[in-house]
Amino acid sequence: MYTLFGTVGSGSAAVEAALERTGAPFRIVTASSWKPDSALAELSAVNPLQQIPTLAMPDGSVLTESAAILIHLGLAYPQAGLLPADASARAQAIRGLVYIAANCYSAISISDYPERWCADIDESARERIIRGTRARLHHHWDVFADQFSGQLSDAPPRALDILAAVVSKWSGTRAHLRTARPEFLATLQRIESHPQLAPVFSRHFKS
Repeated sequence: MYTLFGTVGSGSAAVEAALERTGAPFRIVTASSWKPDSALAELSAVNPLQQIPTLAMPDGSVLTESAAILIHLGLAYPQAGLLPADASARAQAIRGLVYIAANCYSAISISDYPERWCADIDESARERIIRGTRARLHHHWDVFADQFSGQLSDAPPRALDILAAVVSKWSGTRAHLRTARPEFLATLQRIESHPQLAPVFSRHFKS
């Protein structure tokens, strides 16, 4: 059985949704650095950075990084269709997963915790970093929408669809897309409404 370390509203929603698509048995351990009453010690034992999602594998090994976990599940359970069967399409899906991790996830980390990236930060600098980082994040999503929208589908959702739908929930991205890329936003909304994903998104995101 897989053990998924995560918490409501976090990136663990993407891995949970993917696991549901595979049909593989798993359990969820609630853990995050911002919830002191969670299983932080258990998470730290398998991931010293205390990052979620973290996935403990049935063989005792550990996987971290959302994109890596989703790529692994796609390769380990080809029947689930998390990655395209066609080699060229699969390469582009992997590119899209890494794009989100490298450009969007990283910007969210700075926006959420600017004090980790700027020594002796004051409130004025903190606000400027957040504004600038979010503007860059939203630009990254515009580029993603222009380059990857044609690869997204809700019939059925794949790994790239799932990760895009989850990570776009944060840092004002959906509000930005409502005016900047409304068709892309509509695609994300269809993905999260898919019958296999809707219960996961409902549990993690109230709106």
